[in-house]
Amino acid sequence: MNENNQTPNQFPPMIPAASRIPDPQYLPLGEHPDDRSELGGLLGVIEAVLRHPRRVVFHLHQSGPERLIGALLALAIVCSLVYGVIVGSFSGGTQLWAAPMKIALGLLFSSFICLPSLYIFACLGGSQARLVEVLGLLAGLLALATLLLIGFAPVAWIFSQSTESVAGMGMLHVAFWIVSVGFGARFLQSGFRHLAIRSPAGINVWILIFLLVVMQMTTALRPLVGKADTLLPKEKKFFLVHWVDCMDGAKETRGAAKPE
Repeated sequence: MNENNQTPNQFPPMIPAASRIPDPQYLPLGEHPDDRSELGGLLGVIEAVLRHPRRVVFHLHQSGPERLIGALLALAIVCSLVYGVIVGSFSGGTQLWAAPMKIALGLLFSSFICLPSLYIFACLGGSQARLVEVLGLLAGLLALATLLLIGFAPVAWIFSQSTESVAGMGMLHVAFWIVSVGFGARFLQSGFRHLAIRSPAGINVWILIFLLVVMQMTTALRPLVGKADTLLPKEKKFFLVHWVDCMDGAKETRGAAKPE
């Protein structure tokens, strides 16, 4: 048979393999296009904190991040004030303005007194981050944590209007705060990882210290939930002792309310 009459084998055309897009978290900071996108106004900062934390870290790593840090701190202050109104709505009266002021000022004061230890732990971990970058990461933690508190605010309001238990409301707010700081801590850890920290152990220790400081600050500025004769307490207490006293007081109140 003539070779020219043979039907050549027909093969379908090769489909090119889809190019794999690398995960941004495994790329060096700034190599992904989303990292270099502008943040825009306050809404852009909120979206970046929630959806694109690498973008926030990248802009903090550039020269002149003071404006971004100011926006993050302003966001944290506004959100803490709004959540403070929800906290104060449990008792009403003076607490409607006292609780927001105490929460916002206490949060800022706790953060700034913990800033030096955060910078030292970052240096010991091998990070080359500047102090202003460390401040920016801390501001990002506060912004993300307080944004989450705003998300919890409707739930907290429902409970504040349907219960009279001071201890119960206090534990609910503490639980919301711990969850919020947990997500804020993830932002902090991710930021230091992108800034080439070699050992995150010190940062993990600092997160625990920060939580303890904030808990003690809420006790030092009590009452936040409930009422008192004075705006600030007259006696000093460790926060765990204060919580135990509140639980004991709640038990005594329930016992007295029972009919004989």
